[in-house]
Amino acid sequence: MKIILTHEVSGLGTAGDVVDVRDGYARNYLVPRGFAIRWTKGGEKDVEQIRRGRKIREIASVEQANEVKGQLEGVKVQLAVRAGDAGRLFGSVTQADIASAIKAAGGPDVDKRRVEVGSPIKTLGAHQVSVRLHAEVVANLGVEVVAA
Repeated sequence: MKIILTHEVSGLGTAGDVVDVRDGYARNYLVPRGFAIRWTKGGEKDVEQIRRGRKIREIASVEQANEVKGQLEGVKVQLAVRAGDAGRLFGSVTQADIASAIKAAGGPDVDKRRVEVGSPIKTLGAHQVSVRLHAEVVANLGVEVVAA
């Protein structure tokens, strides 16, 4: 099945790409979650809009990505959340929480979809997350989760 990606999907492509995937993958995963739309002749106009929007948001060059990486790695990110007595959180820390904490700490504005958390953060303490700035540049960032 031919689809148009509306968001970046790792291993598949970026927003605006027209890709061919298995029917079940598109019908059961990509389309319901809003990661893609079905390809049609009229949908080709949407591709240009998606690409223009992506071009505005994305970091254009590797040099610019390395500059943002330097800014990110220089920021000390601390996130205050509610936790129990044993240090377990009520819920978990999301990518959106981390992106807003980076902005609040004086760092650059980061899209929450670019933040990659290895395993869910459900305890207090120091955790490592990565931010994919460009296809070739990944910034590793330490996040300190403290009780509120």
